[in-house]
Amino acid sequence: MAKPQAEMLKSPAPKEAVVKAPAVPRVEVAPEQLVYANVLLYGSWLGIALLLLTNVIYLTGLVRPYIEPSMLPQYWGMKASEFVQVAHIPTGWGWINMLGYSDFLNFIGMALLGALTIIGYLILLPAYLSKKDMPYTFIVLTEIVVLVLAASGILAVGGH
Repeated sequence: MAKPQAEMLKSPAPKEAVVKAPAVPRVEVAPEQLVYANVLLYGSWLGIALLLLTNVIYLTGLVRPYIEPSMLPQYWGMKASEFVQVAHIPTGWGWINMLGYSDFLNFIGMALLGALTIIGYLILLPAYLSKKDMPYTFIVLTEIVVLVLAASGILAVGGH
């Protein structure tokens, strides 16, 4: 026989089963990997801060630019190779000699951001050598060599 509606309203709702999330396994992270991660984290923030600072220097005119902002529109439609030739812009690492100009200062932050992986690998290398972990040592050494060669311009892809 069915319960009267008033009696049904007074009875407590059925209890729902509590679903527990599965336990998350603990993952051990090697100390050198934490150092590597911190190098990337803080180095990235430093690179971004340098980019902001050098952009403010450029925009405020505190340091004279190589190419005046009013002259930029005449270069906008050019191919990069044509721009480099017409504006007498150095290629490769030649930007280092142009750091006296505000429009080249932002390269410092970009170079730092580009070098962070190499710096991080240089930190990992002694740790793997001391552990005699030859597979990781080989991988890290290979990465360092390839990245340094690529940054130097020795390894180039495409026609120049």
